[in-house]
Amino acid sequence: MNEPSESGTDEVDPKLLEILVCPLTKGPLTYDRENQELISETARLAYPIREGIPIMLVEEARGLDDD
Repeated sequence: MNEPSESGTDEVDPKLLEILVCPLTKGPLTYDRENQELISETARLAYPIREGIPIMLVEEARGLDDD
């Protein structure tokens, strides 16, 4: 009964998104709602968001494929 739903409870606080930056480049991040990730185009990394909490560790980020 206390399980998070996919819509709503896993949302990231918009104010938090405004102040977060890439820990590697200190550059801006883009929120990818569909994949629940914060994207750093400069570092070419995607930081996961788990249960509404951004995991801002380079070791946890996945690399973005060059398109």
